[in-house]
Amino acid sequence: MLQQTAMAAAALSLPPIAQAVSPSKRMGLTVASYGYRRRAKAAYGDLRPFRNAIDILDHSVRLGAGGVQVSVRGWQSDFAKEVRAKRESLGLYLEGQISLPKNKNDLDRFESEIKAGREAGAEIIRTVALGGRRYETFDTERAFLDFKLNALDRIRLAEPIVRKHQVKLALENHKDWRAPELIDILARLSSEWVGVCLDTGNSISLLEDPMDVIRTLAPYTMTIHFKDMGVEEYDEGFLLSEVPFGDGILDLASIIELCNAANPQVQYNLEMITRDPLKVPCLTEKYWKTSPRLAGSYLAQTLRRVKKEASKKPLPKVSGLSPEECVRYEEANIVSCFVYARQNLIL
Repeated sequence: MLQQTAMAAAALSLPPIAQAVSPSKRMGLTVASYGYRRRAKAAYGDLRPFRNAIDILDHSVRLGAGGVQVSVRGWQSDFAKEVRAKRESLGLYLEGQISLPKNKNDLDRFESEIKAGREAGAEIIRTVALGGRRYETFDTERAFLDFKLNALDRIRLAEPIVRKHQVKLALENHKDWRAPELIDILARLSSEWVGVCLDTGNSISLLEDPMDVIRTLAPYTMTIHFKDMGVEEYDEGFLLSEVPFGDGILDLASIIELCNAANPQVQYNLEMITRDPLKVPCLTEKYWKTSPRLAGSYLAQTLRRVKKEASKKPLPKVSGLSPEECVRYEEANIVSCFVYARQNLIL
């Protein structure tokens, strides 16, 4: 791991490869990529904990990132102005992250954070309907359908506010919606201000072909959580993990081509989450409770892919590592992705 860190850092220090790509296509960062760094209690050499969005903006410059996607939770006007000044001085873009209003009583909080994000320069703010995973959260189809109706109500509460402040709200496929379900939600809203935050890997956990998801959601995509994914068999289904670019099963170049064709202005934000592999227990009864009508062919095609394309390298794993090792491993994986993007992709 330490060797990987050193090699990645050295590669990142090399002059960038000349490419005919505008600065707006520099890959950005999502704050979720830094789970350990954000929670760190101490500095490990030059890897200091992030206190706030300004620290993340400063760090993104060292990586050569084009911008960041960060939470705007609790931001006040003074801090939003400070973030804007820092962002503009560094020549970076900013996207926000926000939670949907829970109900009408939560609209003041939601609007306050939308205003703060807009004041800092965010024109796109990502959100999710479900914080967890569909197959872990719900025990019945009825419970999932009730959640879907509630989520639609919450998005309908949010839409007039984002329209008022001219901010685009990007709903992520967050291991909750299969692509057709997400399209159905957007069709019911029929708003130019609500679209998709396209996660390139999440939907594998719902037995969707990743390229089919890209083709379906790209026309509605406002921003992207860009990642590569590794898979591996286990007794109740398969393991799924974010992996450094080039180590996984996704055709990253084709994804970029499809998304750029649908939205030439779309931003790619690296979401390289370093953690133990996620278990997708698709061979258990509970997994199917929320999707009882899903054709078995989706299971068959996914398991064929897992068997055929199982990772030749060990999937990232943090169990047993010290806090410092976790921070350094996380950084190594992120740097590796930026090096790969610079050398192999038009980012």
